[in-house]
Amino acid sequence: MELVSKQSQPITCSSEYDKLHKVVLCQPQYMAIEEVINETQEHFKEENIQIERAMKQHRQFSQMLREYGVEVIQLPPRPKYPEQVFTRDIGFTLGSHLFVADMASDIRQGEEEELKKWLKAEHLSFVQLNEGIIEGGDVIIDGRTIYVGISSRTNEKAIDELQSLLAEYEVIPIPFNEKYLHLDCVFNILSPEDALIFPEALNKQERQLLESRFDLIEVSEEEQFTLGTNVLSIGHKKVFSLPVNKEVNKQLAERGYKVIEVDITEIIKSGGSFRCCTMPLLRG
Repeated sequence: MELVSKQSQPITCSSEYDKLHKVVLCQPQYMAIEEVINETQEHFKEENIQIERAMKQHRQFSQMLREYGVEVIQLPPRPKYPEQVFTRDIGFTLGSHLFVADMASDIRQGEEEELKKWLKAEHLSFVQLNEGIIEGGDVIIDGRTIYVGISSRTNEKAIDELQSLLAEYEVIPIPFNEKYLHLDCVFNILSPEDALIFPEALNKQERQLLESRFDLIEVSEEEQFTLGTNVLSIGHKKVFSLPVNKEVNKQLAERGYKVIEVDITEIIKSGGSFRCCTMPLLRG
């Protein structure tokens, strides 16, 4: 498969931290813990999700994005997809190419089709990988380097195909403890110099690699549980983060980041935070 970009509208993303212009969200209208698919859900399965509260928090998040100049596109939520709020997983933009994911979990299969419907309606081209499985929460881009987590949701077949399609990029597989679901739950890049990491989830070899490339801000086990790594950078060192992650926010502020605190703690009961809830289409 040869990649040729023929977008009628600009789509590009070369980092996790350049200015965010356009992003895809989906309201948690039908959000529920129906089938436990991660440890966070296991913890909250009896309490489950208060939809009204989750919707209110999501609206506040969307409004704050708009106030910072980000165009927010809302995919229509469907009753049969209780995890649809986590739009990051269903697709990812690398350079000028938008890839549609292949969802591993049965309860999430079909979400990709909703994204494809919207892309076709907007006359936006996309790439569908043919080999293996891959989800956007495992894909992190930093210029010409792409880090891809090897997890229960993303395998080496898909990573190999991604590398074959993007020969001009260096695609680096990052194995980690699968109980943490996606790579962006334990590692996230904030700038060309800084990154957040929960070191206990990675092997020594991967930690040393990342230490050689970034000034790593370590996240505690307590704040990893409240998804301290899963922040969203919107450019110019502005970062969305949960108010409960006080140590992460303190360390970010000490490094000159403007921390935008928004409470989406109802949504994170299902195992995802700001990065999980956003699929960037245009950065730069």
